[in-house]
Amino acid sequence: MTEVREPHTVAVVGAGAAGTLTAIQLCETATRRRTPLTLVLLDPSPEAGRGAAYATRDPRHRLNVPAGGMSCYPDEPDHFTRWLCRHGEPTVTGADFATRYRYGAYLADTLAQAIVRAQGTVAVRRLRTRVESCTDAPGGRVCLHLADGGELTADSAVFATGPAAPSAGWAPPALRASRRFVAEPWSTGALDGPGSDTADVLLVGTGLTAVDLALTLDRPGRRVHALSRSGLLPQPHALTPAGPMPAPDLDDTSLNRLRRAVYRHISRSVRTHGDWRPALDSLRPHTARLWHSLTPEERAEFVAHEGSLWNTHRHRMPPATAESVSRVRTARRLAVHTGAVTDAVERDGSLLVTLSNGRTLHVGWVIDCSGPGRRFDDPLWHSLLASGAAVPGPLGMGVATREGRLLDADGRAERPLFTLGAPRRGELWETTAIPEIRVQAAELAGQLLAPLSRTTSRPSRHSRRPVDGHGLALSTHADAAAAYRSGLDRVLKVRAGAEDAFARAVALDPGFALGHAALALLGHECGADVDVPRALAEAQRSARERSDERERSFVEVVTRRVHGDQGDTALVRHLDAHPADALALAAAVPTIAFSGVTDLDDEQALRLVERTSAVHDGHWFHTSLLAFLRQEQGRLHEAGELARRALAAEPASGHAVHALAHVHYESGAHEAGRDWLDGWVSGQGRGAVHRAHFSWHVALHELALDDPAAVRRRWFAQLAPGRVVTGVRALVDSGSLLWRARLSDSWRGQLPPAEDILASVERGVLERPATAFTALHAAVALTAAGDLPALHRLRDHALGADDVQREVVAPLCEAFAALVEERFHDAARGLDALLPVVRRVGGSAAQREVVEETLLYALVSAGRCDAARRLLDGRLERKHAPRDRRLRAGLPV
Repeated sequence: MTEVREPHTVAVVGAGAAGTLTAIQLCETATRRRTPLTLVLLDPSPEAGRGAAYATRDPRHRLNVPAGGMSCYPDEPDHFTRWLCRHGEPTVTGADFATRYRYGAYLADTLAQAIVRAQGTVAVRRLRTRVESCTDAPGGRVCLHLADGGELTADSAVFATGPAAPSAGWAPPALRASRRFVAEPWSTGALDGPGSDTADVLLVGTGLTAVDLALTLDRPGRRVHALSRSGLLPQPHALTPAGPMPAPDLDDTSLNRLRRAVYRHISRSVRTHGDWRPALDSLRPHTARLWHSLTPEERAEFVAHEGSLWNTHRHRMPPATAESVSRVRTARRLAVHTGAVTDAVERDGSLLVTLSNGRTLHVGWVIDCSGPGRRFDDPLWHSLLASGAAVPGPLGMGVATREGRLLDADGRAERPLFTLGAPRRGELWETTAIPEIRVQAAELAGQLLAPLSRTTSRPSRHSRRPVDGHGLALSTHADAAAAYRSGLDRVLKVRAGAEDAFARAVALDPGFALGHAALALLGHECGADVDVPRALAEAQRSARERSDERERSFVEVVTRRVHGDQGDTALVRHLDAHPADALALAAAVPTIAFSGVTDLDDEQALRLVERTSAVHDGHWFHTSLLAFLRQEQGRLHEAGELARRALAAEPASGHAVHALAHVHYESGAHEAGRDWLDGWVSGQGRGAVHRAHFSWHVALHELALDDPAAVRRRWFAQLAPGRVVTGVRALVDSGSLLWRARLSDSWRGQLPPAEDILASVERGVLERPATAFTALHAAVALTAAGDLPALHRLRDHALGADDVQREVVAPLCEAFAALVEERFHDAARGLDALLPVVRRVGGSAAQREVVEETLLYALVSAGRCDAARRLLDGRLERKHAPRDRRLRAGLPV
């Protein structure tokens, strides 16, 4: 009889930031790996994610790290910023400092979402109680003894208890015994007394806690005193952060040499940037290594002599907080002192406090803001230390660990006991901030699940993996593979529903890298309703854990395309190695679905498709792409034959329909093209995902036939923004058609306002487009609306984007801006210079033709009719078009 073992149980003790981040990573990693897990989260607090740090509702209490550095995920840095945008702060940026309470809500919500996604794989329990002690249990497990008298046996335990409580060892006994002494200011109700009167207050400590409390307790008639041995307040963050600075070459060295090297590095930063902050920030990834390289004596010396200086410069105030502190100091409602408390006497309901500098303060309250203690004195850690399951860390700070696993009294890491964050301070020095804790949480989740995932995350060597529609193996199970095949088939046919099919694939298998990558690609290039950074991050994580070389290569391709980092080169390299990858081939060819490889000319793109012909063996999809490229070459008869052959094999092939639509347009067969395509749009084309684009093609024929009434009817029936078309298609199809009709006087009646198009597109798409192709059409729409400021913002974005946007879109924006300002000579000169290179933005010749038509308008407006005549003559030589004949005839002699 086969033994059925219960799922592995992990207990996470503590539900503050560290515990929440650990629980998130455990849920998501186990789900990706399809590893059954029971996760028990133990903490008496009412809500996970808050802890002491993020429970404060005071809006003046802000994070001391910008939002861009506070994501739950080390490999998805803008996750928190995007969450804020979705939750009522649409204008927030990564440089802003959110409130601490909002961050607590973010942690709680992210954990809730992770739990929902993990259903079926991870069973999550929440016990609102404290863990009093921990002992060994049979089978190498551990038993947690709870404050409510219960017990929990787990296979492993993570102690995410946060910093040790302040010891208040600095306080005289009489002060510690006074009811006017607040030992734990963040505990519930601790500030009720100081908050209810106006008596002066002494804060012992001048760190970030003291800063927050000084602002909370500030009020007219009260003076807040802050005291520390250094008398140093935290430094502020820069209002405008300087650029990043590379870290110096710091090998493991002595403290004296390290000290000199760091001060030289800071001096260089001040000379280069006018600011010391970039130098200190550049050290952050190396701090743990450098700390570990020092001897125990050197570490002690550093803490004694540089510890306060490091903390005040490393852990900074947000600029708004620094401004508030400066204001209350100027008003003399906050005084900062250097020294220590030597005596305190309670008299007549107040405290007379004597300082080491000889000064005496008469205050109503003394609040301990001295920061976390070095040693853990709570019952759980006391039991671990007393039993030898844990030992104090270096310099008596925290506990000793090896890669997060507790070392016992014999120096061994054998028990399944782990910790992260503040308890590792002695080992790592910098370990209390979210950027460090989230990395530890991810590493810890991988470490805990590694032994369990070996038999569940990968198919057996002898098992047969499912395949896509072209025979390529997929690292997933049969149901997810079927959903992926459906999505791929819809992409290749240009049919609706691909996004839903890919989403279903990753819902069935959250660790399916190709499904996530396909979603990211559709969101990035096709405007699908996808959280692209999230999908991309999931693809990358899944590819690292469970994918073959082809799948990892495709994830890398999508990553580079999304980030604008040599994506075209990576895509060509991928197709050379994997020519049967149909989705990659679709992304490489600039057709109706994707912008294509913009660095290739038509001949190079054709060779790319031809190199893959053998493995596709006449497949209708490959034939459709070949037809499209043949028409781009001007080989229209051959392109038409190929398109008809593909349609005979697969009548639903949208790519073949698209190729044939271009053949009709480029050959000047406008009546035949209009009638054939109009029938298809009204019939089988109803299921096309880009139906508006096919309608745009019909309207192009009507425009060329100089039929303004037909153009107007089709616009309102099939292309009206907001009502019929939204998003990127409103730019690419509706916007460009309206602009072309306006330029050539091909509209009967009043033109619809261009603002309708802008309103149907997200502002970020207009001013920060992901691709050069979208940027071109955003520039057209903004020009039509006469929105010069937005055009300039688009230009600025393009200057900081990829090569194509910088070299083509940015000067295009300048030329369009000249057109708006009626500097027609400048506009014509700029557009004429761009005409030979505009193909680099991708798309088809018919789509890029909008630039040529804008040039024609600029030439006529500038009075350069001879140049306009030559341009029209060239167009009429290429194809018959009654509208162009009308424009040619209307030019002054």
